[in-house]
Formats: sequence, C-alpha cells, structure tokens
Amino acid sequence: MTIEEIVCGESKNVEFKVMLPKDSEKYTKTVVAFANTQGGQLIIGIDDETRQVVGVDNDSVFRVMDSIANAVSDSCTPQIVPDIAFQTIEGKTVVVATVAPGVNRPYYLKAKGKEKGTYVRVAGTSRLADAEKIRELELEGERISWDELACIGYSVTENSIKKLCRDMNRYRKAMEDGRSGPEKLPKVTRVQLVNWNVLKKSGDEYLASNAFALLTGKYFPYSKTQCAVFAGTERGEFLDKREFSGPLYEQIEEAYAFVLRNIRLGARVEGLVRRERYELPPEAIREMIINAHCHRNFLDPSCVQVALYEDRLEVTSPGGLCYGLTLEEAMSGRSKQRNRITAEVFSQMGLIEAWGTGLKNIRRAAQEYHLPEPEFIEMAETFRVNLYRRPVIKKQDHVGEGADEPYSIGKTSAKQSYDFGETSVIQSYGIGDASVEQQGSIGDTPEKYLQKKEKISECTDVWNTLNATQQVILGLLSENSKLTGTELAEKVGISKRNIESNMKKLKEKGLLVRHGSPKSGYWEILRK
Repeated sequence: MTIEEIVCGESKNVEFKVMLPKDSEKYTKTVVAFANTQGGQLIIGIDDETRQVVGVDNDSVFRVMDSIANAVSDSCTPQIVPDIAFQTIEGKTVVVATVAPGVNRPYYLKAKGKEKGTYVRVAGTSRLADAEKIRELELEGERISWDELACIGYSVTENSIKKLCRDMNRYRKAMEDGRSGPEKLPKVTRVQLVNWNVLKKSGDEYLASNAFALLTGKYFPYSKTQCAVFAGTERGEFLDKREFSGPLYEQIEEAYAFVLRNIRLGARVEGLVRRERYELPPEAIREMIINAHCHRNFLDPSCVQVALYEDRLEVTSPGGLCYGLTLEEAMSGRSKQRNRITAEVFSQMGLIEAWGTGLKNIRRAAQEYHLPEPEFIEMAETFRVNLYRRPVIKKQDHVGEGADEPYSIGKTSAKQSYDFGETSVIQSYGIGDASVEQQGSIGDTPEKYLQKKEKISECTDVWNTLNATQQVILGLLSENSKLTGTELAEKVGISKRNIESNMKKLKEKGLLVRHGSPKSGYWEILRK
C-alpha cells in the first residue's frame, strides 16, 4: 500500500479502519466479502474519512495481527487464511490483512449462517448477498457453470436438435470460407452436443441443459436483448426500440443488425477509390454484443441492453466480471468463463475466441477508427461497455484529400439495410448468413439511393434533423406512395405503433401529407 493508493480511498478491493473494532463482526464480514468476490486488503491504522495515516501503536502491532487471525479463524467458514503483515507508511505502522479470492464459495459468518451471513463486495462497501447471489457463489464453489445444469421441464425435440446442428454447421461453413487452408471442419451432430454437455443422455432419452434451452427457444423470460435508440446522451425519449428473444445467436444477429441500421455510414476516398464504412467499427459492435451474452449472469433476472445515444453505443450485461477476475486482469487478456457450455458452443461457431481477447479487440478497433478510448465500467452486479461516436462534422468543414466524408449526409446504415439488395452486412462480419434482403430490402444500389435521397432533400433543409427511421420511411414512400403503416412496419422491421409515431412527426414537420381514404389513398412528400 502506497500513499498514492491511500489517497484514492476505499474501493472494491480496499477497506480502511482507523483502529481494530472491538466487535470483530465489523471487519470479519469485510474479510468474507473479499473472499467471495475479487479479494482485497483490510488496512488498520488509516482513517476511512480523512484518509490520514494514523498508525497502530508499535507496542500493540502484533496483538492486533493475532486478533485478526483469531477472529477470522473463529468466525468465518469455510476457512479463510488471510496474509497479515505490518507496513510503515509516512513513519507510522499500519497492519495489512490481504485476502485472496476464495475457491470454496460461499464464505459466510458461522454465527449468522449462510442465508444471513454471506457478504459480497460492492464498490467500497460489504453487502449482504441475496438468494440469487448465494446460488451463484455455490455453483462457483462446486466448479459448475449454471448453463450446464439440467433444464427441468424443457422438452428436447428432434426438430430442435436438428435446427441447432444445422445452424451451427452454417456458422462453421462461414468459418471455413474465411480460412486460407483446405481444412474442413467436422459436421456438428447430436453426438457433439452430448460431448459438449449441451445435451445429456439418459437411457434412450436426451435431457436439455440450460445452454440447450438458451440456444433453441424462449424458455427463460429474462434471456432477451433490449435495444433502443435515444435522443441526446441520456435515457429519455425513444427514437427506436426493439426487443429480441429466442436462441442467443439469433438475438446477437438481430441486435447487431439493429445497431448497424441506426448508425451513420460515411466514406473515405483512397486515391480514386471511394470506400464506405460505418461510423463505428462493426467488429467492436459485434464483440460487445457477443460478450454481453456469453459472460452474463443468468441467475440475474435482467436482460442484456444495447442502447445507442447521440455520443455513444452502450452495451450492458447483467452480472459483473466472473468471480475472482479484476477489470485490470480482463483488460490484460486473462479470461474466466461464467457460462462454459455457451462459450464452447460460441467458440465452435466462430463467434468468440477462447483467449480473453474480447476487450482488447474492442480497444484496438476503436483505435483503428480514431475513436475515443472505449469505457469499461464494472458496477454493482453489472458490466457495461461504452463505445464513443465521433461528433458529426458538416460537409463544408471537411477539406483535404482522403478525409472521411461527413456522416450527416442522411445515408444511415438503415439505408444500407433496406437499399443494398443482396448484400449481407451480417455475413460480412461473421455473424451468420442472414441477408439484409430478409429484413426488408427494396433492391436499390448505393448510387440509386443517393440519387433518391437528393431528390427527397433537394428542397428541404430539415433532412439532417430526422432520425434514421424517419429517413427510411421517406425513402420507402418515394418509391411507393401507397405503402400502408403495416407494410412500412414490415419493411423497416419495427412495430406499426413506432411507424405511426414517426410518421406523425414527419407530418408535424410539414414533410408528409396523406391524400384520400385509408385504403385507396396515398402519401405525398412535401418540399420546403
């Protein structure tokens, strides 16, 4: 412990006591909390409010050390053996009890029992663990991941086995196509699913693991991906909102496509070649969403959330980092798998690498795009990644050959999703072979879309005030003015209610008017 670390104050891994409390429970619960999470240091002789080094009287140093050792031994179970030593800081002696992350979890106070005596560390405090957290700690202590447990009540059908095998083989075919060598990956069959513990054989029957349920259906109500686009930089007004459920890998595909169609698409001129690219690196977007599902805590009844703001993409995963893993270790490449079976399946599908490279890949991709440093935030039972967007630059401010074109030209990724015909932006980045045509393509080329956009916006100065959904609506109506709200909802891939809300705003802006009856009428795009 250095004076610089002391100045930073208490944290998830550090607690100060000005003196050793007479009531041992006031510090043994901290020792229990450290053992149940990422370990830490209990330091006697530092004022927790002023952070002043008070020190322990030299005549009582060894008595304090013995008191800590005895209290921990007598009060805590399973056994915790802290490393207790003394240290001189600014000429004063402090006692430091270092507790390693425990492997025989959960640890608790004997006198209170497991239900009322199990503590975990949250920020700079020790908090009583709830029933879900205790169950997670029990699984960790038993060296079992939740997703390999049998899913009681979930039936295994022949169709569900075949679909999972077929989909996994589709992903593996994409892996093969991306390799330079001739090596062929073996086909996935139910035999492999049993070997990977996705299925469990019981006589002539197959039993589902939790992982099988996650990969084949909608059994768990909290296994969802909530996606939203917000106006501004805080949660408030929704510009677009979707919720995806079903097999995890399909949720990933849908959430990934949602982000792509709601971010801007610009271009870079390299010599005589114009190269288009999204404002955010697709590789990083993909990594953020996959990691959120692969490493989430499924005992937490919350959903993965993907939120797009004016200044950032934010992906939030229920559950903090896997037990015993610090953020610094995760950033350096150390990996622990909370959901081992799901991680194995994702690895076999080529969605993840088993080398702890996820956070590094996000940082590297952001650097290559010259974006601000991504933010990795560990909160109470939550892990969040923020990937920051660059501010929109007006076209007249852009000069110099090879500079990126502005992202405010009205050509969002939604245009690519609906106008680029057979191009599959999902397949391009390894998420699978779903085609954007399935998501409502109208078959335009990029050049045709630009001409269409110019036709719509040549007499209006409000195009850049519209959100992505509103711009897509105008683009679709310029092709077919008789599209109904239901047809627009199907093409855009959002609810009819959301379409109606956006069309109302377009009418309020004076850009859209309805002529005739609901059945035989048509829409007119007005010029300002």
